[in-house]
Amino acid sequence: QLVQSGGGLVQPGGSLSLSCRVQGDDLIHYAVGWFRQAPGKEREAVSCSKSRGAGATYVDSVKGRFTVSRDLATNTVYLQMTRLDAEDTATYFCAALMVPATCTLVPADYDYWGQGTQVTVSS
Repeated sequence: QLVQSGGGLVQPGGSLSLSCRVQGDDLIHYAVGWFRQAPGKEREAVSCSKSRGAGATYVDSVKGRFTVSRDLATNTVYLQMTRLDAEDTATYFCAALMVPATCTLVPADYDYWGQGTQVTVSS
């Protein structure tokens, strides 16, 4: 089970952090993806981080602005978002997949999903 927290309303140029905690198992075994979905649009990938902390991948639109990190002690993955703009407004989801040393940006590949959290960027 994945439990998300964070999000909210932020002004353009601001920052927010989202968290995704794995319950019932150890995070180290899982690749974790972050996805977002804006109203009327398809769910799109934001990033994914490999199991065992072996690195992360970001889509071009968030490179240099978003950073994924892991806290194995608390089984939590964080998505730190900076320089936010209106295009980042969406519901953000984390997802987990038990797979060694890789990750995927394809939503259908993931087995477990968080409940979603809203991020709104507006002045």
